[in-house]
Amino acid sequence: MGLFSSSNQIANIEVRNGFYDLINVNGRKYKTLARSIGEIIGFSGTFFIVRRSSFYDLYDSEGRKQKSLATSIGDIVSVAGDTFVVHRSSFLDTYDKSGKKISTRASR
Repeated sequence: MGLFSSSNQIANIEVRNGFYDLINVNGRKYKTLARSIGEIIGFSGTFFIVRRSSFYDLYDSEGRKQKSLATSIGDIVSVAGDTFVVHRSSFLDTYDKSGKKISTRASR
């Protein structure tokens, strides 16, 4: 069981009034979080990213905050699988879902 292991996979995150509902692959709501946590930037089956003020907060699929990163790392351009990509200046940085940078390449 790793940092983000979970019995639920995120199939969707639905906005309802002042809440976010995490929906599993069976179409069932399994967790509700207050929208006051911030704005959801993106998600995959195993994690999601929220922008809160000047931070990106990384949450596991159970809705537990795992790590915060300063937004100064750049703009998040995609979230897929167990990684996310950030555009920083003329570079694209790939991070894993624990917030560790795993690669950098020049953007085109």
